[in-house]
Amino acid sequence: MVIFDHREPGTSQQRWLADGRLATRPRLSLDEIDALLVIAAHPDDETLGAGGLIAACAARGLPVRVVVVTDGGLVGGHPDATLSALRSAELAAAVAELAPDAVIDELGFPDGGVLELRDAVRDALRPLLADAGPRTAVAAPWRGDGHRDHRVVGEIVAELADGAVLLEYPIWMWHWASPDDAVVPWSRMVSLGVDVEAKARAVARYPSQTVGAEPILGPHVLTRFAREYELFVVEAPIIGEAYFDDMLVRRADPWGFESRWYEQRKRALTLASLPDERYGRALEIGCSIGVLTADLAPRCDDLLAVDISGRAVARARQRVAGAARIEHRDAIVDFPEGIFDLIVLSEVGYYCSEEGLERLLDAMTAGLAVGGSILACHWRHPLDNGELSGDRVHAALARRDLPLLVRHAEDDLLIDVYSPDDRSVATRTGLR
Repeated sequence: MVIFDHREPGTSQQRWLADGRLATRPRLSLDEIDALLVIAAHPDDETLGAGGLIAACAARGLPVRVVVVTDGGLVGGHPDATLSALRSAELAAAVAELAPDAVIDELGFPDGGVLELRDAVRDALRPLLADAGPRTAVAAPWRGDGHRDHRVVGEIVAELADGAVLLEYPIWMWHWASPDDAVVPWSRMVSLGVDVEAKARAVARYPSQTVGAEPILGPHVLTRFAREYELFVVEAPIIGEAYFDDMLVRRADPWGFESRWYEQRKRALTLASLPDERYGRALEIGCSIGVLTADLAPRCDDLLAVDISGRAVARARQRVAGAARIEHRDAIVDFPEGIFDLIVLSEVGYYCSEEGLERLLDAMTAGLAVGGSILACHWRHPLDNGELSGDRVHAALARRDLPLLVRHAEDDLLIDVYSPDDRSVATRTGLR
């Protein structure tokens, strides 16, 4: 249990900003979201934690619903009906600043009593979350936030929001935690740029919390919510086009493909593991900036390389200068048509979900020529933003029941080559 005092300075905004991870979290894309449901433990949580998200979804014309669990009427440990009514009015005014057409539901549970009324709160939230499908974003308090009401509401929402995109927003973590605390879920944080002015106007609609001799939300607290972005905790990192595009904006070669001996050696091992000297039609999935692509191209009559990142594709096209075809596509949902003599999956599989990886491997197997080869190469150590490990990716590929021709295993990497043609290289080349 976390104990903190809102009157104390807490961890300064300057200290958070000094940590480079705050500003470099993967970007949250709203392109696959059709609706937003925001759950708040108290009036003002929705604005502090997800006000920018609310405004962004409203600007896109998406339906927004805000559900507030408690009446926010606790003063000095005692309920205050006058404060409850005031905070209800403040809630309506704040949400109107962010999303004028939003629907607001106030469940009216007593402030500070969510734990004792957990079953009743769950029953009240259940019908509101019942229709939250895979294209609904559900924003709720982060379960690790340290405030009892936030924790319980977050746990209930996580239990009921099965199948939806769950975005948990920290509020008091920014106060009592520090950037180096192990509890801070850096690897599962995503970032959303916000309309700072709209959010500031909405926050100002809560004078009962922000004005006075000792306001609950003093300037030292509010400054943490005046950032140009909001941070959300997700069940697993959202790894997509925006994530890789952002990395390439910050650094020309964020993985050190061109500069690290490890990467140069890995490419040499990859090329040496291919059982055939030359291939007809080949496919590279996740070509990034095209460093491996440039090495594969001379051994292929027709090499198609694809990547989810538009910035990576542009860089790869410059590098290979027509020696290979480079396409901007997500191979999981848009696998290239046709049959391939070689399919290369290098350093990509761990960014897939379990379901996405299975779908991709099924497509690879279906698109492989009778005498073709699949090569997989992956890092074996933990990744900050990878959902799967390299070993799990290779284990999933092994379940395809294709003959294993080559396995190169080190502490750092795995390279596996599978083919329906189980002849050795010596047999293929007539040496035996």
